Amino acid sequence: MNSVQIRSAERALSVGTWLIVAGAMLFSVLTVTPLMRAHTPADWRWTAPILPLVVDAAVVIVVRLDSVLARLGGHGGRWPVVLRWMTGGMTLALNVADSALRKDLVGVAVHAVAPLLLIVTAETGLAYRAAITRALTAIEDRERAERAAREQAAAERAEAAAQREREAREFEARMAREQREHEAALVREQAEREERARREERERAEAAERAEREARERAERERERREREAAARMEKERREHAEQAAREQREREEQAARERAELLAAGPAREKQGEEKARRTVAAAFAAGLPVRQAAELCGWSVGWVTARYQELREAPTARALEAAGR
Repeated sequence: MNSVQIRSAERALSVGTWLIVAGAMLFSVLTVTPLMRAHTPADWRWTAPILPLVVDAAVVIVVRLDSVLARLGGHGGRWPVVLRWMTGGMTLALNVADSALRKDLVGVAVHAVAPLLLIVTAETGLAYRAAITRALTAIEDRERAERAAREQAAAERAEAAAQREREAREFEARMAREQREHEAALVREQAEREERARREERERAEAAERAEREARERAERERERREREAAARMEKERREHAEQAAREQREREEQAARERAELLAAGPAREKQGEEKARRTVAAAFAAGLPVRQAAELCGWSVGWVTARYQELREAPTARALEAAGR
């Protein structure tokens, strides 16, 4: 049972309690007023309804304040108990007094029904409200604990993702540095070879120098050609990788769209969905712009739970934007 069902039961209890209180008050006024008229001087018989009204007003105060204290989880101490039982006893005594004076046992039993029902209802309602308050407190504590656990898990996932991102950047930087060092070593070796060749060329005859120069030019052109081919090959691989990533992204989006359509087409859930499926249903409803109540009907979960998921989905784009800015 969730908090919505418990609150509905509490409202039913309040409505039933006040119906019983109202009926008992009306019955008490109609029963006690003739008794007061019979025992009041003729000039003051117009005051006969005042006493049952005063007693019933005390009953209303007791029932109302007991419900407030029970809802807040508090206890008024000894005097509220004394007032509750005193007003109940007075109501019982006033209702059965006329029949008791006439020694009408059936009348005593009949007129005792409403006061006794009022007394027992007041005590039972107090116990019910205390139990409902404890149940609501337990549910709220559990929901707060679950929300804290989810937030902790999300923070841990974000930290793990940030750690992986840092490691990836460090690896890329190390690879780039090693590549630069390798290229610099190749350039130095090439320069040394060229310097040795130049020294050897200076030692040869002038004719050999011209031939050697032509050979170096051919080698330079060949190197440039290889570099151009390597650059073209790298550019081609980059384009192919980008196209592959775009295709995979489109396929994932199409798969997600189909799944959302299937979840929304299923209609209101006949029973409560599992949490994973419920989350997917809520995400699909959020993406489709459905109201919170309709999403709750689709997944079978409470409106409060679905509202919390909607809030997470609204905050998710902001979190991703902040993460991208941090990168």
